[in-house]
Amino acid sequence: MKPDDAQLLELSGQRAAGIARTGRLRDANVPAAVLSLEGRLMRLLLGSLGNPPLRLTLWNGESVFTGEGDAVACIRIADRSALLRLFINPELHFGEAYCDGSIEVDGDLVKLLEVIYQGLDLASFRGRLPRLVKSLDRPRANSPSAARDNIHHHYDLGNEFYRLWLDREMLYTCAYFPTPEAPLDQAQVAKMDHVCRKLRLRPGDTVVEAGCGWGSLALHMATQYGARVQAFNISREQIAYARARACAMGADRFVEFIEDDYRNIGGRYDAFVSVGMLEHVGRDYHDELGRVINRCLARDGRGMLHSIGQDQPASLNAWIEKRIFPGAYPPTLREMLAIIEPHKLSVLDVENLRLHYALTLEHWLRRFEAAREQVTGMYDAGFVRSWRLYLAGSLAAFNTGKLQLFQVLFGRAASNDVAWTRAHLYGQRR
Repeated sequence: MKPDDAQLLELSGQRAAGIARTGRLRDANVPAAVLSLEGRLMRLLLGSLGNPPLRLTLWNGESVFTGEGDAVACIRIADRSALLRLFINPELHFGEAYCDGSIEVDGDLVKLLEVIYQGLDLASFRGRLPRLVKSLDRPRANSPSAARDNIHHHYDLGNEFYRLWLDREMLYTCAYFPTPEAPLDQAQVAKMDHVCRKLRLRPGDTVVEAGCGWGSLALHMATQYGARVQAFNISREQIAYARARACAMGADRFVEFIEDDYRNIGGRYDAFVSVGMLEHVGRDYHDELGRVINRCLARDGRGMLHSIGQDQPASLNAWIEKRIFPGAYPPTLREMLAIIEPHKLSVLDVENLRLHYALTLEHWLRRFEAAREQVTGMYDAGFVRSWRLYLAGSLAAFNTGKLQLFQVLFGRAASNDVAWTRAHLYGQRR
């Protein structure tokens, strides 16, 4: 049962009292005595975020701005319920309200989200109510059965949808830009080469890929580096696409696409690679992934984990976990290393490609906006708003350092078959 406005107002009052006790508010441009109760709540909300350069406007025209300089954007709130929900749990209900139209944004959505993220880092969300609200934002489980549902929710939306705004290789992970001006198609091929070079792939190497997307990296490893690849994925649509592409290329003799969970990987391989899957494994299953890597990696094997990450342990944004990526958790670098450390696997190289992912998202968001009429025809306006917010929010998170992109290269601790320098990473592609 949803709480009515009176209940929301009571909860908001509890939260307002907690914020006021922190003493972090600055005077608003409008005297508090002139503001309505809702206006005072807006002022408290802005104050709790460190008074960012945002303007909040109510359905009755009342407007509050507590920042300095010019506002980067204006948030227009359609009704009291939207305001109260936003006040109680902004991380969840901003997204909900934006997608159902009860919040509108005038101005640059990415810039707005950047200042919100920066404010959340400083936020004075203290007291029992905020802690209770945060405790309820728990990611969904990633057991074998639940993982299939979580992946189906996001990746089986339809290949045609993703084809509208991804690159021609259908890569849905961070690109690697040789220069900031490089086009997305070139940068995604460069990313695959970067991964293959880090793994020092040689003709005849056997590779297992955990989470293969639409199959481009597996096919690249086989056709450009002479590897024999087994690629695992539990997205039906992605596996079907990858198999059809492998057959069309005549590469199905060298690449096998397997519709199965990473936990069922068997055999021994010269290389293990996972690009963009670790985020979906979930913190509770990191140990299990480590055991899979250990049992499948050959004596002189090499491995790579490529994942969205963060600097401090924290749940994924509650709205993104609920609406976009159920069950997802971006690990810290420490948590990534803890996956391999118990198995006598040594870290060989760590690279952070955060700004490469920000640039990738700029391309994706621009392409998505160009295709919004087609996307609306395939789904609806609410879906378009949801994905616009997800892409813009992700871009803002990488721009502000809230999210990172880690590549961790590792090998057997006793193996001396390692690169002497990094020169092999930057030569011409074979």
